[in-house]
Amino acid sequence: MSTVQKDIENGVAFLRLNRPDVFNSFNREMALQFQKELNFCEQSELVRAIVVMGNGKAFCAGQDLKEVTNKDLDLSFRTLLEEHYAPIIKIIRGLKKPVIAAVDGVAAGAGANIALACDVVLASERTSFIQVFSGIGLVPDSGGTFFLPRLIGFQKASALAMLGDKIKADEAERIGMIYKVFPVDAFEEEIRNIAVKMASMPTLALVLIKQALNASMTNSLEEQLKLETELQLQASESNDYEEGVTAFLQKRKPNFKGN
Repeated sequence: MSTVQKDIENGVAFLRLNRPDVFNSFNREMALQFQKELNFCEQSELVRAIVVMGNGKAFCAGQDLKEVTNKDLDLSFRTLLEEHYAPIIKIIRGLKKPVIAAVDGVAAGAGANIALACDVVLASERTSFIQVFSGIGLVPDSGGTFFLPRLIGFQKASALAMLGDKIKADEAERIGMIYKVFPVDAFEEEIRNIAVKMASMPTLALVLIKQALNASMTNSLEEQLKLETELQLQASESNDYEEGVTAFLQKRKPNFKGN
């Protein structure tokens, strides 16, 4: 079976990590397949929003340690980071479409940090996030040391990275690590509602918002104000802007095309 399942409906691509017997931990096959599916979504005109999920009882438990310790495979940490995880994070942040992480169950290690790299992170009540790296003598990767302090502040990020505490979904929402938590029995319906809403929104505007937020990580205020002007000019020339204003004045629901 495919290590990443893809279904497209109503403009939304649902990508499901599919190694449930090992809590969707990454092996090389799944990492490369995930990159392939994300790139497909970038190119496909059928896709206007992406949801990343996990099959089974976990979202993703990070790297499959049995693969790393298999001497016959000779998989170095350099290979894992430069060919698996760094490309995944770069693709997610560069995708010209919104990416939603729908986290149901454990998100640990690289699995947690891939989720946190997404544009919107939603979780079920039974979800927990764990920076497991220090427990086995490693350093957070997959953008963890970049996104965590920006999401929750330096002190909490430092403590979570060093202590490896488990953070439950409600606490993750409270400290600003994720956007929202839903009951388990309503989780998939809520995810679909939000994803379909995003797919029906002005995609270009969402892409430009994503570009602005990416740049804000390193820009000065002056640089960011200049970028906002440039991006706003692009947005104001779009068909979706014209449709949005027209619909507002006519007091009707806009029909955005994503351009």
